[in-house]
Amino acid sequence: MATRLTLICHARTVAQNLARFPQDESIEMDWQASGQSLSDRFKASVQLLSAPEARAQQTALLFGTQIETVPALRDCDFGRWQGQRINDLQAHEPEALNAWLSDSNSAPHGGESIADVCARVGAWLDNLRTPGHVVAITHPFVIRAAIVHALQCPTAAFNGIDIEPLSITELRFNGRWRLRMERGFL
Repeated sequence: MATRLTLICHARTVAQNLARFPQDESIEMDWQASGQSLSDRFKASVQLLSAPEARAQQTALLFGTQIETVPALRDCDFGRWQGQRINDLQAHEPEALNAWLSDSNSAPHGGESIADVCARVGAWLDNLRTPGHVVAITHPFVIRAAIVHALQCPTAAFNGIDIEPLSITELRFNGRWRLRMERGFL
């Protein structure tokens, strides 16, 4: 039986609105008071996975309460750049920011490089052989890395992919990973 992996980007955060590198912040919407549920979005039962950060966990609760936290789905470690605005880095560390954006092995912030994130996510995908439907709530960097791995692209393609909040990316495995495009929730 094939694996169907639906990757859902967490809901919008203040950091995204401010073009800031994320910290472990909550999502913008009042997710507890909203009473929203997207659990009926999927026709059959699914295995619901989530990254460990608050924004992913809160988004996952929109889809159900039986959530397995998966460390491999965690966001990129941005090191000392966590919480900093991209505009500030362009003004104060333009060489470091440019190196990070142009060289997937570069990690001037002291955290993970793009290549590190792609390797981590690729290893997780290579070991994911769960028959049926898996829904994983995670981060734009993780979803971009999954796409790069599934399509067997060089890591240089990573920065050419945009992932919006609450967007859906679908991958299928039946001997190899394939990307399937699907519409978002809104």
